Amino acid sequence: MRILAKSDIGKAREMNQDYFYTSSLENDDVKLYILADGMGGYKGGEIASKLAVNCAKNYICNNFSKIPKEKEEILRLIRSSIEYANMIVYEKSSEIEELHDMGTTLDVVIIYNNKVFIGHVGDSRVYRVRKNIIRKLTSDHSYVEKLVKDGSITKEEAYNHPNKNMLLKALGCNNLVKPDVFYKGFLKGDILLMCSDGLTNMLKDNEIYSILLNNPEDPAGALVNEANKLGGLDNITVVIIDNV
Repeated sequence: MRILAKSDIGKAREMNQDYFYTSSLENDDVKLYILADGMGGYKGGEIASKLAVNCAKNYICNNFSKIPKEKEEILRLIRSSIEYANMIVYEKSSEIEELHDMGTTLDVVIIYNNKVFIGHVGDSRVYRVRKNIIRKLTSDHSYVEKLVKDGSITKEEAYNHPNKNMLLKALGCNNLVKPDVFYKGFLKGDILLMCSDGLTNMLKDNEIYSILLNNPEDPAGALVNEANKLGGLDNITVVIIDNV
């Protein structure tokens, strides 16, 4: 397995409010990958994303060895880690006035026994590339995604919709959060891509796939560079797990 990751401030922001974690393939007991895109006020998003990632990471690393390695137990662990992170971020935002409106997206991935276990809140995304097809595994918790599911607008219309960044669910905004949790197969040759919307607002899925395909040495760098070339309107974070 090969892990590649890059986070960039982009061309339009004053600070990078994205944050990510990748476990060491050699040293860590659990293959764990986490990505968050923070929001809210000066430094609020930066604090929310880092706090969420570290809380989820610590919760999983402290408990992974204690659970039966069954599918439902791993999903329950991921769900609990996200609920715990939500509680900590929410409490922090309630305590400090300048942080009242902070929140973050959160994607948590554990790879175990040829499967990828995913927990998801917000509009950061997890994709899987298999046999020349890129597939979005997560569903955005956004107003525009709801319009697409309702059949009110097309996917093409969603790409340029004025309210495309309006979230219906984020971590830390309420005292309770209900994450999506699920698992998929992860076979030899599959590629998993985790990314913030700083990438997907600049590049469509087929463009992301093309860049992954044509830049085997540094696909993370190539994706970030292309998003910046197109304007870099937000922070851009990419985590690639290549099951070589």
